[in-house]
Amino acid sequence: MEQPLGLTGTAGDRDAGFAVVPWRAFGEHEGWDSLARRATEPNPFAERWCLEAGLNAFGDDAVQLASLSVDGELAGVLPLVRRWSYEGYPFPHIGTWLHANAFCGAPLVAAGHEHTFWRELLGWADAHAGRALFLHLEGLPLNGPLYAALHDVCAVEHRAAAVVHRLDRALLASDLSPQAYFDASMSGKKRKELRRQHTRLAEQGTVAFERHRDGTALGQWADQFLELERAGWKGREGSALACNPAKTAYFRNALAGAAAHGRLERLAITLNGAPIAMLANFITPPGAYSFKTTYDERYARFSPGVLLQRENLDLLAREDIAWSDSCAAADHPMIERIWREKRTIARISIAIGGPLRRTAATAIFRAETRAKLQGL
Repeated sequence: MEQPLGLTGTAGDRDAGFAVVPWRAFGEHEGWDSLARRATEPNPFAERWCLEAGLNAFGDDAVQLASLSVDGELAGVLPLVRRWSYEGYPFPHIGTWLHANAFCGAPLVAAGHEHTFWRELLGWADAHAGRALFLHLEGLPLNGPLYAALHDVCAVEHRAAAVVHRLDRALLASDLSPQAYFDASMSGKKRKELRRQHTRLAEQGTVAFERHRDGTALGQWADQFLELERAGWKGREGSALACNPAKTAYFRNALAGAAAHGRLERLAITLNGAPIAMLANFITPPGAYSFKTTYDERYARFSPGVLLQRENLDLLAREDIAWSDSCAAADHPMIERIWREKRTIARISIAIGGPLRRTAATAIFRAETRAKLQGL
């Protein structure tokens, strides 16, 4: 059931500055990279190397970057954009800028400055609402300090807000060893079937597993991934990365940026030297994100994607990683056979501006949540 936000509040930073500028004019590159290492919640899609790759591929001049500075040090970043409609209705609003291949919309906020960031963002939105009726945040995890701080600030400011949409996607988070986790996730019958499939695959030629944590031959690896994905159902439907030049550029630049910042892990299963299943992880301690995966559909009967995910469970053995977000759609038929935990991701609408505007926003939130509860 959708509920309004609200808990308690805390005091803010005394020497905080907040600004919202066009993204092309934002020059805090070094500070942005430092912020990523101090973030209260890791989000590679908000780190400089990945967000700039997305903005260069899909952004326009309407996108702005909101930033918090404390004692002269960058302490928060979130991309924003003004939109003139919402869910098919003519409701102008200010929202998180997020593209289809960015799987988390949490801002980067330095630990300890969560309340200040939200307070400053909401204060700015009040003063610069223009025609916007509310602030709409997308892709925010519900189980971390950022959401908890947002609860607090909205309660203290008596500000109407609501979770208007949520989804649960597969998460990997366990103290078990990779083998013990795999045994607990898969029935004995299914594990036996996978061993049989691996044996049958090996009869087709030489099977090998590869893992890279640097940029070695990255261009060739990206070429192979794009080709493999395009050869499958995504290519036939026109949704493969290689079907769109902007998506292709984003993918290549995001991988290169991740490698340059020590954030990339690449896995592959090869048959006679050619990849038949590939996976790119973004490693952002204490978390990780499974960014993109694909497999050769000609070998679907051998379940190469599942075999690769079996190798990916080695994330559980890393001391610097406590969890990994699958970035998969809810109820994904493959990954949820293996990863047994869940991460809830939400869209949240928050009232801004003066009393009349907030009253209108509150009515919109109630109507939206009521309709969804009724299944409309």
